[in-house]
Amino acid sequence: MLDDRDYMRQSSYRTAFTVTQKLMIILGGVFALQCINEVYFKTPAEVYLALTTAGLKNGFVWQLFTFQFLHGGLFHLLMNLLGLWFLGSWVERVLGPKRYLIFFALCGVGGGLLQGSLMLLFPGHYGSALYGASAGTTGMLALFAVLEAESEMRWNFAIPIRAKHLLWLEAGISLFFTLVPANQGVAHAAHLGGILAGLAFARLGWHRDYVPLPWEKWFVRKPGKVKQAANVAGFELRRAAKEEEPLSEDFISKEVDPILDKISAHGIHSLTDRERKILEQARAVMAKRS
Repeated sequence: MLDDRDYMRQSSYRTAFTVTQKLMIILGGVFALQCINEVYFKTPAEVYLALTTAGLKNGFVWQLFTFQFLHGGLFHLLMNLLGLWFLGSWVERVLGPKRYLIFFALCGVGGGLLQGSLMLLFPGHYGSALYGASAGTTGMLALFAVLEAESEMRWNFAIPIRAKHLLWLEAGISLFFTLVPANQGVAHAAHLGGILAGLAFARLGWHRDYVPLPWEKWFVRKPGKVKQAANVAGFELRRAAKEEEPLSEDFISKEVDPILDKISAHGIHSLTDRERKILEQARAVMAKRS
């Protein structure tokens, strides 16, 4: 029975909100504070938190992160919340909560770097301030289109289109208006930077939880020193996934076949982290046999 396996059971503990829902609440809360500040307090908080040319010139590097939580209006906020709602939950299931937050932040930074560079070079065309989480959501679209290329999506919530075609459409629009900045009200370069960051994340294999992120290696001491305890288990699993020993028929029937059955019944996104590691290990070994 599949339910007899520990890793097939659903955890009895569930948090009240997913990471995506928490992000949406935070974005809404920050926007509310923006409105309150604008009417009552009138502090220069946005000068320090939005991504601005003045801030970049003064070395305010934190703006590459903080700008993602600010928005220029209610419609701007709602569009990004919709993007998070439709794409964030899927990406969170694939990446896991921790890597999901890292992915969201990296895509935002990628968008901020591209838009910010153009703001510095051509302020008359690209404006002097950047707000919003749209670089993160376009990065999510890129990752979804890479992993689920043939899935059907709805462009503008109406027109059916395959994910890979929607990505090319969005990337093309963003590239065109980055090169021809006719509308300064939309940060097309930030969208393009988010897409490129999302594609790079997938290309480097960082969406697989057993592939170490570059900075994880910083926490591993040199030979002769003790490794950080938090990283030992992860690296041992990654080494196990790279083993070249052949898979026995017993292992395939007891471990791999139930996972394949689960994918057929519930989809690949229903797999636990342990099941994904087993499947990747089996695929790597089978590839070396062929």
